[in-house]
Amino acid sequence: MNKEQDILLKEGKMLPVMEHFYTLQGEGAHTGKAAYFIRLGGCDVGCHWCDVKESWDPELHPLMDAVEIAETAAKHCKTIVLTGGEPLTWNLEILTSKLKELGCTIHIETSGAYPMSGHLDWITLSPKKTGLPKEEIYQKAHELKVIIFNNHDFAFAQEQAAKVSENCKLYLQSEWSKRNDMYPKITDFILEHPEWQASVQTHKYLNIP
Repeated sequence: MNKEQDILLKEGKMLPVMEHFYTLQGEGAHTGKAAYFIRLGGCDVGCHWCDVKESWDPELHPLMDAVEIAETAAKHCKTIVLTGGEPLTWNLEILTSKLKELGCTIHIETSGAYPMSGHLDWITLSPKKTGLPKEEIYQKAHELKVIIFNNHDFAFAQEQAAKVSENCKLYLQSEWSKRNDMYPKITDFILEHPEWQASVQTHKYLNIP
């Protein structure tokens, strides 16, 4: 990456885009809805069970013009999901401003480990122990999605739920490789704590992106 590209990246005029595609939202409150996903490269939170580790190094992914990717996305769908990697690694002001100008509703999936930026309509907060969310994001989150990998994650989920607003939807989602072990435990937990709901990665069952 040269100096000029680095400046454009910091300004948010260009962003490292791992992939972008039109599909159905597979998880959480908007499961089953058509959405255009923009997956940004770059993440240093370092979850050992991450299923998109190829997104971690931003230099592996091409820099794309933020306005151009917004225009491409808006042609397909007016619901846009920003994901990663960790999308809040980057300045999202230019990308999201253009998407709003084009009439889009903007969702983001984030660990919350970086400061908020851009214009966002739906915030999915998926906190990780390896990089806890900034305090500012908890009260802004529309849904809290905690990944359950082991038994301790239930206690972590309760700790995180205590920090979000009373209107925030609460979801437990098994890490994919542990689903056969953890969903029975998630079911039992939700029956005891009915403020929570189960989230399932339906896109993996449907064999879509």
